[in-house]
Amino acid sequence: MGIHYERVDTDAAVEMEVCLAIDKKLGTEIVKTLFLCNRQKARLYLFITCGDKPFSSKGSSAALEVSRVSFAPAELLEQIMGAKIGGTSVPGSLLESACDVQIVFVRDAVSSEWFGCSDGTARSFMKIKTADLLHEILPYAHPIITNGKRPESLYEILNKKSAGMLFAGKDTQRTAPERAGT
Repeated sequence: MGIHYERVDTDAAVEMEVCLAIDKKLGTEIVKTLFLCNRQKARLYLFITCGDKPFSSKGSSAALEVSRVSFAPAELLEQIMGAKIGGTSVPGSLLESACDVQIVFVRDAVSSEWFGCSDGTARSFMKIKTADLLHEILPYAHPIITNGKRPESLYEILNKKSAGMLFAGKDTQRTAPERAGT
């Protein structure tokens, strides 16, 4: 694909406080990535938000339109995403075993030029251009929708001033969204 990224290797970084030093090394903020599920563990979510934002189960449940969302068990994280606690990351969503995981980006987490995340371990972190992540990589694994509708282009979503979330996952068709001007 020819997509540029930068990577930093470090000691295990499970807590967000440790990620602050990694932020400085990469020159971008590492996102907070949580692996969540509904009560029955039948619906799985990769919830991506800014590292400094607290997680609200009630608020997230309402946004996802499920009665209750909570952290998925560590065994399920390893089985589906191929990661251990501290290594939950967007790259894990590209695995075949993760095809039913719905990816949820809090809009602020994808509002800067660079997207910083774990590489799927708690010891290596990377930054990639947010546009490359959204337009080139994720569409092939998880189509991206917003407000239940597939957008004409992701460019339109990211340039709207309203707050909200971007969704990608099994509730949509498995085709890549078109880029603006194509």
